[in-house]
Amino acid sequence: MTKQQKKKIEKYSDISSTHPVLCPDGKYRWVYDVPMLKNTSILLEVFWVLGISFGVVWLFVLLLGGCKSNFRWVELWDITRGFLILMAVFIVLGCVAYFFVSWYYNFKYSILFIMDENEVVHKQLPSTVGKARAIGKLTAIAGAASGRIGMAGMGILIANRTSLSCSYSSVRRIIPSRRQNLIKVRERFYRNMVFVPDEDFDFVYQYLCDHCPNAKKG
Repeated sequence: MTKQQKKKIEKYSDISSTHPVLCPDGKYRWVYDVPMLKNTSILLEVFWVLGISFGVVWLFVLLLGGCKSNFRWVELWDITRGFLILMAVFIVLGCVAYFFVSWYYNFKYSILFIMDENEVVHKQLPSTVGKARAIGKLTAIAGAASGRIGMAGMGILIANRTSLSCSYSSVRRIIPSRRQNLIKVRERFYRNMVFVPDEDFDFVYQYLCDHCPNAKKG
């Protein structure tokens, strides 16, 4: 590929159309602004990850307790109750944090989607990237200062990752959610979120279904 061709493609990576547009490089591109308070799909995705994490830790603690010879069933409820209280606290804190993050983004999360024959890419737009990196760096600093390696690592990941791509050959499931203008594209370890305007929803969904041979639909 020549330098002139690369510059031409980079030009189209800044496309501002809200509808999928087929660019000269053979890729569809469009921009979608997610209203963060009206569309709660991002928040629900965070809660899903949080729930899985709590479930794994709860099961691990339960198995450790079950290994004791004098384990009593009443202890099961004590352990579960503690986790439920802790989860409720995290849900409240998560909602508050989500509101402030939404406010920081002006209640709008802007994404550039790039879709071709091999993959779909979810890419933060430059204005969003700057804010995400700032939040990530603050998280990393807070984690390092408190000695929490996990939080520091998460902050570094947020600060450096600005896009997520899904290779069609690795996609296991495609789930449409027309009400939220969302198509969930799931791999084994990654969950991509493709937002599409109402008018183009059927086209993008069918395109993804046709190009993901190993995926379950719906």
